[in-house]
Amino acid sequence: MHCETIASRSSLHQWEIGLHRHDSFFQLLYIRNGSGDALLQGETLPFRPPCVAVVPPGISHGFRFSRDVDGMVITVVADQLRLTSGLSKRPADWLASPRLVVLDPEASDTSYLGETFSRILEEFDGRRTGRNDLIEAHLVSVLLLLRRAAIPQAGEGAREINQMRVEVLQELIGRHFREQLPAEAYARLLNLSPTHLNRLVREVTGSSTHDLIMARVIDEARRALVFTPNSIQRIADNLGFADAAYFSRCFRKRTGLTPREYRETEREKLRQAELAP
Repeated sequence: MHCETIASRSSLHQWEIGLHRHDSFFQLLYIRNGSGDALLQGETLPFRPPCVAVVPPGISHGFRFSRDVDGMVITVVADQLRLTSGLSKRPADWLASPRLVVLDPEASDTSYLGETFSRILEEFDGRRTGRNDLIEAHLVSVLLLLRRAAIPQAGEGAREINQMRVEVLQELIGRHFREQLPAEAYARLLNLSPTHLNRLVREVTGSSTHDLIMARVIDEARRALVFTPNSIQRIADNLGFADAAYFSRCFRKRTGLTPREYRETEREKLRQAELAP
């Protein structure tokens, strides 16, 4: 992906980007302040900041900006992001159509989106360790919240938005659970405070952020105990535990069995199932 301020590019072209198209790129233009127009598929849409122009691949588009424009443009190889991959085969997907999403300046999620766009630019420019995963997490949050703003549905509210954030959290945990990242690290990835993240996780799941992390770790431990020949020490090492004894205590606390007892019990169940007529 690529990220830059709108001014850095448009100022080189007299603040106007002529009509063109990208067959492989998906773009988001976030306009915080300023004025201008988005030309999307033959339609001229005036900017009403704060707003976001959504430009799928293959769409003819252009822009005119005022000299005081404040915003940024994010360009992604569409097939490299789950939510934008294969849009040509999903014409009903909201991301498959160009649009200008006008944001409510009083809504809390508008502030969150603005901060998240800024974080994406900071991470892109900073080139620090782990930036790709962090940028992707931010992009997923942005796209899901933009959908809620673009297509409001009856009954949607804080709980539904929190549900989306928990889904993003679970995706991040799925990528990083072997690293034993603490809850605070996931809060930073989601641009939330640890207290806020823990509160919304409890509202949606009834569990704490730490519980979600450990549940994913224990799920992988169950799989490894039954379906791999690895020793308990090796499994503990692969899951980021300091030693096998601590791993065993954590496993027993959440399953009621030691890793060895669980392995023997579940493998016996499998043997009995194979012998059954």
